[in-house]
Amino acid sequence: MSAAEAGGVFRRARGRTLDAFPSEKEREWKGPFYFIQGADPQFGLMKAWSTGDSDSGGDEWGEEIRLTEQAVEAINKLKPKPRFFVLCGDLIHAMPGMPWRKEQTADLQRVLAGVDSDIPLVLVSGNHDVGNTPTPETVAEFQQTWGDDYFSFWVGGVLFLVLNSQFWYDASRCPALKQAQDQWLDQQLSVAGQRKCQHAIVFQHIPLFLRSMDEDDDYFNLTQSVRKEVADKLTGAGVTAVFSGHYHRNAGGTYQNLDMVVSSAIGCQLGQDTHGLRVVVVTAEKIVHRYYSLDELSEKGIEDDLMGLMEEK
Repeated sequence: MSAAEAGGVFRRARGRTLDAFPSEKEREWKGPFYFIQGADPQFGLMKAWSTGDSDSGGDEWGEEIRLTEQAVEAINKLKPKPRFFVLCGDLIHAMPGMPWRKEQTADLQRVLAGVDSDIPLVLVSGNHDVGNTPTPETVAEFQQTWGDDYFSFWVGGVLFLVLNSQFWYDASRCPALKQAQDQWLDQQLSVAGQRKCQHAIVFQHIPLFLRSMDEDDDYFNLTQSVRKEVADKLTGAGVTAVFSGHYHRNAGGTYQNLDMVVSSAIGCQLGQDTHGLRVVVVTAEKIVHRYYSLDELSEKGIEDDLMGLMEEK
């Protein structure tokens, strides 16, 4: 199966929305539901990291294929089905213009084509997908391959916002694209701020912060000035959760009423966490989430207390 054929199996975001969820049907709260969040399958990093050549050493990714296939199989077995499966960036390891990028993309699309067709895929751009310093060309390549780099959609009365966090990391080569996302985000947040949604939730690759708003700048977070500006904008509009990846470890913290959730990777682990996925339950009052290893989710499914949250009261 070619990349184009595999890519056609799932619906790409177009026109800044995801047509898997018709907004006119999904704007009303209909009761609790859940979704699955994953991050950083990053085909090629495990070999590159093991050899110490993380820039150009990712010439094998068989282990990432196996892990992502296990993730897909575990998700497909879940009952009831999750409303969607979101991947928070670094889909593959090879940066734009680097060797093996096409091959990694084709293999990931082939694996993701195995996701149950009733479980829409939500794809978020990471730094390895559009480059540490994105350009109009690298963003256009992502859009052609995976769909829009930022968009919104509604599920069950909840507004979800998918953002391109690289614009906040370094937009020096694409300032007009950053400005366009900023303007679009302001418009989307105005809807959330008017309380026309049960919750507003953000997906992006780079966390605002790893543990606290005042932590030092790091490769794995946004700079202090940027994170404060973005977080204040989000909390001011009533956004209550941001889900991200990038860190290859589990982390997170809170700022005002905002839950910053950092999920470890499906692929290469840089800490002590296991390859895994996060189950996120959305109720009328709150958002509850738990990270599962792939083995746990494959063998046991979702724990009863989380499933109980979805029962109609």
